[in-house]
Amino acid sequence: MWNRDAKTIRLNSQDNVVMALTDLSSGSEIEMGLVCLDPIPTGHKVATKNIEADGPIRKYGQIIGFASIPIKAGQHVHTHNVELNDFIRDYAIGEHARATEYVPDERRATFEGILRHDGQVGTRNYIGVLSTVSCSTTVARFIADTFRREGLKNYPHVDGVVALGQFAGCGMGADSEGFELLQRTMAGYARHPNFAGILIVGLGCEVNQIDCFVANMQLKTTPLFSTLNIQDLGGTEKAVRFGVDRVQSMLSQANRVRRKHLSAEHLIVGLECGGSDAYSGLSANAALGAAADLVVRHGGTVILSETPEIYGAEHLLSRRAVNREIGEKLIDRIRWWKEYSTRHGSEINNNVTPGNKAGGLTSILEKSLGAVAKGGITNLVEVYGYAEKVSAKGLVFMDTPGYDPVSMTGMIAGGASVICFTTGRGTVCGCKPVPTIKLASNTQMYRKMEGDMDIDCGVILDGDETIPEMGERIFQLILETASGRKTKSETFGFGDNEFVPWYIGAVT
Repeated sequence: MWNRDAKTIRLNSQDNVVMALTDLSSGSEIEMGLVCLDPIPTGHKVATKNIEADGPIRKYGQIIGFASIPIKAGQHVHTHNVELNDFIRDYAIGEHARATEYVPDERRATFEGILRHDGQVGTRNYIGVLSTVSCSTTVARFIADTFRREGLKNYPHVDGVVALGQFAGCGMGADSEGFELLQRTMAGYARHPNFAGILIVGLGCEVNQIDCFVANMQLKTTPLFSTLNIQDLGGTEKAVRFGVDRVQSMLSQANRVRRKHLSAEHLIVGLECGGSDAYSGLSANAALGAAADLVVRHGGTVILSETPEIYGAEHLLSRRAVNREIGEKLIDRIRWWKEYSTRHGSEINNNVTPGNKAGGLTSILEKSLGAVAKGGITNLVEVYGYAEKVSAKGLVFMDTPGYDPVSMTGMIAGGASVICFTTGRGTVCGCKPVPTIKLASNTQMYRKMEGDMDIDCGVILDGDETIPEMGERIFQLILETASGRKTKSETFGFGDNEFVPWYIGAVT
């Protein structure tokens, strides 16, 4: 339990900073005679000893940056006096890998899921209208909008008809990495078990031709997988009418779906954090990590992602890799990102947003150390490229950007059927066709934005619940959500605009 009366918290005995648990004024005494020399906002750091220029700054027992100028004990430690320098990390691949204590089959948790004919298990029952290119996005939306409100009153077992538009699909090389990623992402959605049926809407002259997409991704036209080209049909009005008829023909079959009692081993849970603050790593991310461990112990899969947001903490994951190949795959992705950032005149530390900094996060290293907590403590069993189909059981990593919609799109394309999203600043979004559970890192934000948040993990900081207790509560909510319980973002209707495939390459 946390000490309710404490003004600060030290996360590791090796740390030379502590974190403020409340706003501290200059002159405040915080521990063993240490006095604040500056005002310290809640969530921010104060030095507990003098730190020389270029000296390492440690939090969680790990380096989060280096002093850019001498820092005195009691001073505010943040972006004004902290910089990043390269330093050697000991990856020690597999050193901390341990056998997972799985729950016996007969005692595993269950949920009410949707078993598809191909053996995949869904948590929702949508029909998707997916555009091949930005130019067909509006027509896809017109088709889906036809079924809003009263359009589905005779189909109570269908969760909705959703249009998934995009901004790419043309002005790109047909043999480029970006084109391959786009088609792989679209195919992941087309095959997703949360979709009963899919209608692909093309313009007709784009690079991402429907015939090419279907052939490359080995898809087949069926009563529940249909396509149309706007130009071939003679324009918007005729294309919309044709598309509405196609969706209408799918609804009766989609409505026959019934949920079944299924083992938690069928769960694939995507782990995301956005709008993080300094509390995220201590409460919401840590509790989600405990829940992720329960999903794994019950035979399921959890996906950790956002490669730029494990930078500086990747050695904590490589040490849990089940073999050298998996560890090297993870490290290779870190190297790629460093080269990619440099090539585009940027740096990975740019990932720390103004909101993150206001919440007390100083560097990407500090942000990453809190972010990896979402992955729990079980072994890392596989590393996937963006939007690749996830088939391994256990904790896996997917290479994605840190930008939340792009990251979630990749995990959903890989098969995630529930997303757990932690936030400290208060991110509002969803990601159809998959329910998104919002976990608040602090009670103040939860109370302010209770209409958007599903769980208040700030009670951990208040000393009312332990991390394992909160982890169990999150796990139970995952099961209930997978069984059909609506999340706050679903109640609002979020998710129509968050299909954002990762775009790599020049626009020509």
